[in-house]
Amino acid sequence: VQLQASGGGLVQPGGSLRLSCAASGRTFSSYTMGWFRQAPGKEREFVAHISWSRGMTSYADSVKGRFTISRDNAKNTVYLQMNSLKPEDTAVYYCAAGRAVIAYGTTSEYAYWGQGTQVTVSS
Repeated sequence: VQLQASGGGLVQPGGSLRLSCAASGRTFSSYTMGWFRQAPGKEREFVAHISWSRGMTSYADSVKGRFTISRDNAKNTVYLQMNSLKPEDTAVYYCAAGRAVIAYGTTSEYAYWGQGTQVTVSS
């Protein structure tokens, strides 16, 4: 599976962005998908995940109520809608794919990673 993330950019506080992650391969629908982010000088952290089967989702507490993850298996794409953005959301955002993922927030559970897209929230 190859992943290509896009949609990042510069946005003012309170603004919105939608990230996309396009996946190659015909088995996309069988992968759990996750979004992670990494700010300068910090470790990569979990943002959200969506399961392959029933579309179950989970979110980091810091983004709950502001971010929404979704997937379109027909388009082999997963999305991250980000609203009410804050300066502390500034980071490189990565999409990831894994099978048999149990610990959704753990980076080692995901075998495939996209290249990352920069999100900067600043006035």
